[in-house]
Formats: sequence, C-alpha cells, structure tokens
Amino acid sequence: MEVKPGYKLTEAGVIPEDWKMKLLGELATVSAGGTPTRANAKYWNGDIPWITTSEVDFCTINDADQFITKDGLNNSAAKLLPFGTLLMALYGQGKTRGKVAVLGIEAATNQACAAISLKSGISQEFIFYFLASKYDVIRKLSNTGNQENLNSSLVRSISILFPPLLEQRAIATALSDIDALIAKLDQLITKKRDLKQATMQQLLTGRTRLPGFSGEWEVKQLGECLIGRPDYGINAPAVPYSDRWPAYIRITDISEDGRFSPESPVSVSHSDASRFYLNDGDLVFARTGASVGKAYLYNRSDGDLVFAGFLIRVHPDPSKLIASFLFNFVQSKVYWDWVRMMSMRSGQPGINGNEFAQLPLYLPSIDEQTAIAAILSDLDAELSALEARRDKTRALKQAMMQELLTGRIRLV
Repeated sequence: MEVKPGYKLTEAGVIPEDWKMKLLGELATVSAGGTPTRANAKYWNGDIPWITTSEVDFCTINDADQFITKDGLNNSAAKLLPFGTLLMALYGQGKTRGKVAVLGIEAATNQACAAISLKSGISQEFIFYFLASKYDVIRKLSNTGNQENLNSSLVRSISILFPPLLEQRAIATALSDIDALIAKLDQLITKKRDLKQATMQQLLTGRTRLPGFSGEWEVKQLGECLIGRPDYGINAPAVPYSDRWPAYIRITDISEDGRFSPESPVSVSHSDASRFYLNDGDLVFARTGASVGKAYLYNRSDGDLVFAGFLIRVHPDPSKLIASFLFNFVQSKVYWDWVRMMSMRSGQPGINGNEFAQLPLYLPSIDEQTAIAAILSDLDAELSALEARRDKTRALKQAMMQELLTGRIRLV
C-alpha cells in the first residue's frame, strides 16, 4: 500500500506519523465501583452521588438519581471519583454496554461502571470522543455467555489512536462546538413542541378563538363524524420488504408524534390485502398494548400501506370533521387523558372499535376546523425543519469524527 508523506502504516491502518497507538490501560487506570448493601439503611440517601449505567449515555453527568452516605462508601467497593473521570458502562439493559460519559461532579459508581482515570498529557475530552466513536467495536469485545459483558481487563485492552496534546485539544474543541450546536437545536425543538402543545390546548378546546370565527361548538362522538364504522386491519404474515408488495404498517411503526417510522419496514403478500390499503383521509389507531392510542394520519408520500390487525382505521366525513383537525386533537392532553381512562379498565391495555367510536369531540364549524389545522400544520412544519437541521448536524458530527479521530483531516 502506498502511504503518502507524513503518514505511516500501522495495524490500525494509515495514521499520521506523529500519532501514537497504545492500549487504554497504558494511558489510564481502570477500576469498577461497588454497591453498599441495601439491607443497611444508614448506607443510603446520603449526600454522595452514586451513578449507575442508566445515567451513562454519551454525556456529562451533573446529577445522580441515587445517593449514598460516607458509611456506605467506606463499607463497599464504591470509590469517590473526581470531576472529569471517564465512565464506561460494562453491562446493562439493551444498548447500554459500551456507552461512555464524563463525570461533571464528584461521585461514586456501581460495579457495572468502569472508571477511567487518565494519566497526564492526555486530553480527557479527546479520549471521550474517541471511545464514543468506537462504541460498536467496543461492544464486540464483550465476554460471551448468558449475558454479554465488558470488564476492566477488556476496557484496558482497547486500542487508542492519539495525536500530540495540542491536536487532541483542537479535535475535542471542534467536536464540542458541534455538540453545543446540537444541544441548542434540541432546546429549540423542545420549546417548539411546548409551544405547539400550549397552542393545541387553547385552539382545540375553544378557549382561544381565531379572528373572524364565532358561534357555539358542538359536542359529538367520533362515530357520528365518520364514513362507515371503525374497521380492523389484516392479520397476515409479514414478508421482507419489497417494491412488489405494499408496506405493512404495524402497531410498532407509529412514532410518538404520529409518523410512520418503522425501524425495519416489511411488506404483506395476501390475496385479500387490497381492501386494507389506506386511503387519503384515513387515520389508524393502535388499539392494544403499550402503544394503545397512538395515531397516524395516512400520508400519500409514505407509499402504499396496508394496516395490520392491531390497528383500527377510521375515515372522517369531511362535511363534519376535517381529518387533520382530528389528527391534531389526538396529539392533545385531552385525548391522552381519555385513552388512559378507557384503556386501563381491564388487565390488558386496549380500546376496541366501538369504544373509539365513543371518543368525545368538541367541534367548531368546518371552516374553523380547517383554520385551526392550518395553524398547527405550520407549527409542525417549523418543528420538522428544526428536527431535519438537528439530524443533519448529527450526521455531520459523525462524518467529522471519522475524519478527525483517524487523522485524515488535521487541525494543527
């Protein structure tokens, strides 16, 4: 392999000549924490923050969910760690294993957290970003067995590429700046969501009327405002996604904000599938399980969709109820209060078609429904634009990490 001037070939690939490759154990001491016995109340609810892996999530930890006392610290394997210590989750639920965080406070940890205390001449921020970029690689180092775990020895064996200290700091600053931008966008998105919720509370209940509208609102049930009755989806096996067959929208494919967002799209092949296609103006509701109540307003841009058996479809009568007005209503607190009341009347959360037909609605004229839906749609568009910008910035950060943390792009 030809190596351009200023670079060298290593077992990790081509890196700058002045970069080094060492094991993390050569750059830091690695230790695990401990848990005071729960049997002794004197060990708990003190003033020493005690961190568990649930709080280790590519972040700076400035607070804790649990606290221990000095006696608890002294009578367990827990250690008081200084501000700036790196933490890595050794094991935990789901995707926790391999995540890293930085302590922004003095704290102790449980035994599922590895504390990484770096030697002098190494930027803690640089190592944080480097370990974060190797998350998938680190997870594969896990022991095999009933539960895949990391341990202190495996953490010490992680290979680290690092430049001179000045460049470490420059890289960390560049990535920290883009993290700050992402955090700012997250804050704007939260504010925009709060604004939308407040606007919905006012407009969908008639507490605030739009200029030019007056007259009484009517109380109706959803079933009075539909063409036909609520109907159930098709129970058919999913097949690998293919353009030959329509996509299958399942109960798990509806996001919290009412979008069709499957993690792994599937199709359905069935001789009777055609009558289960969604059409313009259709809404589907999740009728059971943890997703009960989530709703999706069919969007033609999502392509041909067949709805699954745990979903209920309704088609609003446009002379009585605007579909986008109904969709906004089912994102509101009033609706979710009704869902909680209706779905928890038996052991298994669920609402059937007849019960959805009884959903109470407080309706203005069609013209006012249309105007309200338009305002809320504009807020949604602004929110979507912010989310798209945030997602693009996250993708840019990933690309920057790939270039900066391998020396392909030099900052100094």
